[in-house]
Amino acid sequence: MKRTDNTALQLRERKGRNLVEAIGEQLRNAITMGELKPGDKLASESGLTDQYKVSRTVIREAIASLRADGLVEVRHGVGVFVLAPHTGPQKAFHCVDIHRVSSIIEMLEVRAAIEIEAAGLAASRSSPAQQEHIFECLDMMNRQIAAGSSTVDSDRAFHMAIADSTNNPRFRDLLESIGRQMIPRSLLQEDDAEMSREYLSQIQSEHADIAQAIADGNDSAARERMRTHLRGSQLRYRAMMRRG
Repeated sequence: MKRTDNTALQLRERKGRNLVEAIGEQLRNAITMGELKPGDKLASESGLTDQYKVSRTVIREAIASLRADGLVEVRHGVGVFVLAPHTGPQKAFHCVDIHRVSSIIEMLEVRAAIEIEAAGLAASRSSPAQQEHIFECLDMMNRQIAAGSSTVDSDRAFHMAIADSTNNPRFRDLLESIGRQMIPRSLLQEDDAEMSREYLSQIQSEHADIAQAIADGNDSAARERMRTHLRGSQLRYRAMMRRG
């Protein structure tokens, strides 16, 4: 991966933009423009961290976004490799129709089936380091809400951190197959910045309840709080679409 001299400066200047989205966009462009070709290996996680002057968390989620889009393959213990362009039919989860409330609700119901159990397992199995990562994602969202910037990618990172905390990689695989659209508001035309602070604060309160139940090791409470959060997402999305 070639590094331009002003990469770090450009990223710092992108005020209000999520770092995960910015770095993911640069890597995606390098792939689509042919700078990175099928079979090429990306720099190591530590190498990308040094290159872009961001945390490992940001790099991991940027790579996860590329992986969800079928652009890269993660070979555990080996590295991240660029894939050849996919010309087959779209993945089922990538066919969500933003004009049909029922399509979004279907996706949220699938998420509930996955994530309610994931929250319970995370409460039972997560390590202190994994719990810390969940709270780091929570803190990142709080800072972005305060700054008026988008929280879509950090919201997704929060749910991915819980999936990872199950210590069963299939949970992450399932959520990655849904892609960035697992956060319903990412499908809307308006950005987070146009949404009310009250709306985002309510989501954050639910996230905090989930994180605390996991940290407490209370699997039943973690499941119930995730259920409440995802059910609330369904109700909020219905209301938002009706107003539109």
